[in-house]
Amino acid sequence: MSKLILASASPRRHELLSQLGTPFTVLPADIDEQHHAGEAPRDYVMRMSRTKAQEVAQQYPDAWVLGADTMVTIDDRILGKPKDTADAAAMLSSLSGRVHAVMTGLSLVQHGQGYTAVETVSTRIYFRVLSEADILAYIATKKPFDKAGAYAIQDQDGVFVERYEGCYTNVMGLPVQRTAAMLRCAGCLS
Repeated sequence: MSKLILASASPRRHELLSQLGTPFTVLPADIDEQHHAGEAPRDYVMRMSRTKAQEVAQQYPDAWVLGADTMVTIDDRILGKPKDTADAAAMLSSLSGRVHAVMTGLSLVQHGQGYTAVETVSTRIYFRVLSEADILAYIATKKPFDKAGAYAIQDQDGVFVERYEGCYTNVMGLPVQRTAAMLRCAGCLS
């Protein structure tokens, strides 16, 4: 077991964390991801990332455990992964021609030392206006169903996104520069 554990099953997070060149093990956390009534989006992603990291860190107290949670928010509404085709279409329609945020909570926990660091990274996304045909064609690819907000910035060459402000890899699920800084600060990355 490497000294760093990624508490996530996300293939995109695995790929992005691999870019840092430090060995790690993947051990997804099994937690309740229910959003609490009245919970602000920022508080939610922080709680989710911290809970994921803490759950795995309790099992491996000598390891450094990285937890992350990413979500899409518009008008203080959290857009999770779509349940079905109609839900995906509704999400994409609500994003069409508008600005929304993609927020990631990052937590680094080392249980044995009592170490916990929690941060959030937010990126503003400007979507172009989508036609019904655009939405239906994208849904037909089946790509929306495992992604918060029903899209991925890297899909379809990012044609839905006019521009963004902030971290591109954050929108993919792991803000690489901020993650590297957290790991360096804890002595997990040189």
